[in-house]
Amino acid sequence: MSIARLGAKALTYVVLVVLAVAFLLPLVWMLSSSLKPEAQVLTIPPDFFPNHPLWSNYADVFDRIPTFVFNSVKLAAYNVIGILVVSSMAGYAFARLQFAGRDIAFMVLLATSIIPGIAYLIPQYIVFRQIGWIDTHYPLWVPRVLTPVFATFLMRQAFKTVPNELEDAAKIDGASTFGIYWRIMLPQTKPVLAAIAVFTFLESWNDLFGPLIYLNSENLQTLPVALAQFQGEYFSQLSLLMAGATVSVVPVIAVFLLAQRYFIQGITMTGLK
Repeated sequence: MSIARLGAKALTYVVLVVLAVAFLLPLVWMLSSSLKPEAQVLTIPPDFFPNHPLWSNYADVFDRIPTFVFNSVKLAAYNVIGILVVSSMAGYAFARLQFAGRDIAFMVLLATSIIPGIAYLIPQYIVFRQIGWIDTHYPLWVPRVLTPVFATFLMRQAFKTVPNELEDAAKIDGASTFGIYWRIMLPQTKPVLAAIAVFTFLESWNDLFGPLIYLNSENLQTLPVALAQFQGEYFSQLSLLMAGATVSVVPVIAVFLLAQRYFIQGITMTGLK
């Protein structure tokens, strides 16, 4: 290997290490601050590491957030399962079934994604109020499950990459349309399903705007709302806020680590680069 190539490779590693440190530094600071007493969090110059770690901060946080965590987990499960089912069936229909107006319907579906959510927020709120869904969890998962535009696009692209021979062989064996979808086509798209599950989980887990708009009862609120309660206009519990943020990040990291082997493969299967 030439000196120029060695130098380029060394420079690449240096740049990657610097970027890794830059991305990890806020996480390390959050973890460090979660173990500090409140007074040490705001010291100037700042102390990077706590003098005496206060693990009681996490005990205080867990005393306050178990209901919020349960609500977040429940909504994330509803969204992930519902969107996987609806988007996979819709994607299969748009990719493999022949029916009148299929391509036009798909273009209309994609066109709806350019409408900003804030444009239909008030009409949607009025509709939900009329049917009695305000202060329930239905507005936080039913609209997402019924309109998974991006997930349907990914599934359509994935199904189009599956060889036609597999479908033809299943038809010769007498498989029904649903049987072909469930037993033949769906197992071929596991990486894409994993990618959609990660995207959906992150969107649901981090949603703060929806609960603030549609929920009034404290026992229905989610974890992002609970974290916002640690920071007020005149007083902030920064150490508890950092502890709560650390707790909220752990499931996100765990989900990504579990699905990382499928994540990139799932995106590339759809034709996206």
